[in-house]
Amino acid sequence: MNVALLSKWHVHAVDYAREAMENKEITIKTVWDENQERGTQWAEELGVSYEADLQNVLDDSNIDGVIVTTATNRHKEVIIAAANHGKHIFTEKVLAFTVKECEEIFEAVDRNNVQLMVNLPRLTESFYLYAQQSVDKGLLGDLTYIRCRVAHNGSVPSEENSKGWLPQHFYNKEECGGGALIDLGAHPIYLTNRLGGKVKAVSGKLNEFYRLGVDDNAVVMVEYDSGAMGMIETGFLSYGSPQQLELYGTEGTLMVEGQDVRIKSKHLGKEDWVKPDLPNPLSSNMKQWVEAIKNGLQSIVTRDDILNLTAINEAASISSQEGRRVALSELKSKQNI
Repeated sequence: MNVALLSKWHVHAVDYAREAMENKEITIKTVWDENQERGTQWAEELGVSYEADLQNVLDDSNIDGVIVTTATNRHKEVIIAAANHGKHIFTEKVLAFTVKECEEIFEAVDRNNVQLMVNLPRLTESFYLYAQQSVDKGLLGDLTYIRCRVAHNGSVPSEENSKGWLPQHFYNKEECGGGALIDLGAHPIYLTNRLGGKVKAVSGKLNEFYRLGVDDNAVVMVEYDSGAMGMIETGFLSYGSPQQLELYGTEGTLMVEGQDVRIKSKHLGKEDWVKPDLPNPLSSNMKQWVEAIKNGLQSIVTRDDILNLTAINEAASISSQEGRRVALSELKSKQNI
């Protein structure tokens, strides 16, 4: 399938271009970027053409799909336009700033019968697959508490850069919609959404430690319909912080640090911690996107994953701004979130 790369704004644009070039089913045909200098240089690096007019890209019947890594505030406009031109879409999280915008995108995707993939990569990884198996098999009993942390030091000042190593446009709230939570916090959000089940309400605190214009440190307390509670932690201010996932239940505990997994469960026949054999990881979201287009195979990333990721972000932002608990029912989604 022939694809166009739409913008190098996002830090992961280079990664997606590399993966697309390594996939024998994908051929990159052209680059469009709202920044002509950036787009022209990228096209030259990839050895493909640059097109300054997005409409020309979308009108090209030889283009089957698009990889969208524009600023997040352009997602809705660009993705709906691509869908209306019959292009399949692969994009970076989050899909959009609000539940309402996500639903408008879904309607365009359905109306034009195209495949939409939002990259949620940790859903394919071995540690998550084992955690989900443990919950589904009842190894932890009734799940009572989840904690998940993903953080890095991207906003910590250095001699080279007073605002850290993240691209400076990541502090443009208009383009990004926020900071640490909407970007890096996506990972603990979609993981805990999957493992904890339906969310009833959230209480969020989005902090601006270095006054960069967006949150650089954030925590979100989650209340689940089941009665369980959760804590989502993220930030751009932590040196050496490992990915952490903790699941606590009435009959067991699961601890993940990086890819290191250990479990203690009444159902495993011993009192000590056990290091389990982990399942093999699944194919990447981009490979699943191609398989969905070519063969109709179902992706692991669902509409619920995509919508609920935005819902938690939207509700947490309201909670932090207004200093109150926010029920997800307040977002008035057409979906069952």
